[in-house]
Amino acid sequence: MELLVLRDGVHRLPTAEYADALRERLPEHTVVHARTPAEEREHVRTADVVTGPRIDASLLEDAEEIRLFACAYAGYGHLPVDELAEADIAVTSATGVHAPNAAEHAVGAILSFSRRFHEAARADRWQPVDPGELAGSTVTVVGLGAIGTAIAERLEPFDVTTLGVRRHPSEGGPTDEVFGPEEFHDALARTDFLVLCCPLTEDTRGLVGDREFGTLPPEAVLVNVARGAVVDTDALVRTLRRGRLGGAVLDVTDPEPLPDDHPIWGLDDVVVTPHTAGATPEYYERLADIVADNVRRLADDRPLRNLAVPAESD
Repeated sequence: MELLVLRDGVHRLPTAEYADALRERLPEHTVVHARTPAEEREHVRTADVVTGPRIDASLLEDAEEIRLFACAYAGYGHLPVDELAEADIAVTSATGVHAPNAAEHAVGAILSFSRRFHEAARADRWQPVDPGELAGSTVTVVGLGAIGTAIAERLEPFDVTTLGVRRHPSEGGPTDEVFGPEEFHDALARTDFLVLCCPLTEDTRGLVGDREFGTLPPEAVLVNVARGAVVDTDALVRTLRRGRLGGAVLDVTDPEPLPDDHPIWGLDDVVVTPHTAGATPEYYERLADIVADNVRRLADDRPLRNLAVPAESD
């Protein structure tokens, strides 16, 4: 089976290293790394599997053997999904590669605010800061996919109560309790730390706004490692200015990046990180594990892992 690794002409991601990682895992298959547009067009004619951050729809015109496009990102909304489906090409995602590091980011944010590191960092030399204690707190995790599950698992040793919120609560989860969307406010009312790690959809856009901030206890802390638009930014600013929130850690914002004159920069109880929760030196190693597994599954005609868009013939 031939696997083609596309170049990334936008963000200059290390696709050569990614190709090497795939070769280590798939010695029985041919892995080709395209370094130029001409090489992409040449090798796409014979490739069974194509992988990379994105694929141009025009490239599919030369595709004859492709059965799978393995996207190097967890999200796939940027892909020409209709054209891929029309060409009978399945699409898989990189869901799960961010889980360990994004979970560490979220738990680190919770611990930082629990112990008030952000206040100590601003204090004048030996000025006392009274820290809190995480044990006994309630942490609500919105979204129980790979990242939400990893967060809940890492919180287990801290003697906290975990509440999970997901679209289909009957599916259960790793948290102490699981709530559906219609019970969201019941969970919010009990929350000390609200962690957002859900995908951005029409249902989750603006999920946390004035009403939700009104339900949260005034000392609760928001941690957003999802997407900026899951939170109503204006409502967040209003709530913080009124002293109705204990603080926020935002790895994502709306807009992103925030303009230099945005009011969030002037709020003491907000920590902003530049969309780095998903960054990890292990990204392409974990991605190669997923893609190599799917190449073997494809060869054996077994169900694919992280299937985002099935082939029409499936």
